[in-house]
Amino acid sequence: MEGRTCVFIDFWNFQLNWNDRIQAKCDWRKLPTVLLHEADRVLRQVDNQGDMKRLSLVETRLYASVDPSNEKEGPLKGWLDNTVRRMASYHVEIRERRRQPASLFCRNCHQKTKSCPTCKEPFVRSVEKGVDSAIVTDMLLLGWQSSMDVVLVVSSDADLVPAVRALRDHGLRTVNASWRGHGHELAKACWGSFDLDAIARKVVRHS
Repeated sequence: MEGRTCVFIDFWNFQLNWNDRIQAKCDWRKLPTVLLHEADRVLRQVDNQGDMKRLSLVETRLYASVDPSNEKEGPLKGWLDNTVRRMASYHVEIRERRRQPASLFCRNCHQKTKSCPTCKEPFVRSVEKGVDSAIVTDMLLLGWQSSMDVVLVVSSDADLVPAVRALRDHGLRTVNASWRGHGHELAKACWGSFDLDAIARKVVRHS
């Protein structure tokens, strides 16, 4: 079996859980190599895979969304565009989230309110646009083009399950990397899986 591998990373799914668990920054340059090594270990746990070639990294595809109206996310977009995008193997997809009016429903009086009763500030919600669909589209497209043999998905999002099943039916093996306690449905749909918690310390940035 060939070992050409594409890595698909859901940025916020990874980063928010990283922030909750690890009191240090992630070394994004090291991350693809460490992920690939762990996926290789998972694949080789099966006895009949002795003839499989070592996994080789084709590309690391990172998918993120940003809110252009959020001042805190301005530097994030710059970092993704100007730093991560220039790292070896990375292809970065950035989608914009747009704030939309929101309302709250009171179960007691059965009325909706569109603003805070204290400060009168309108309620808004930030809607993520297209990250899941972009991951699914690229996974299927690259799979159908025979651009990869192994798919490594870094996410716990169950919305990716249908794409994983389609790739499996197409003869590709998918390995899932997710945080412990999350993403059971996606992990079960994949050929193999491992916990990001087990490798997190290997990609901590020390400078």
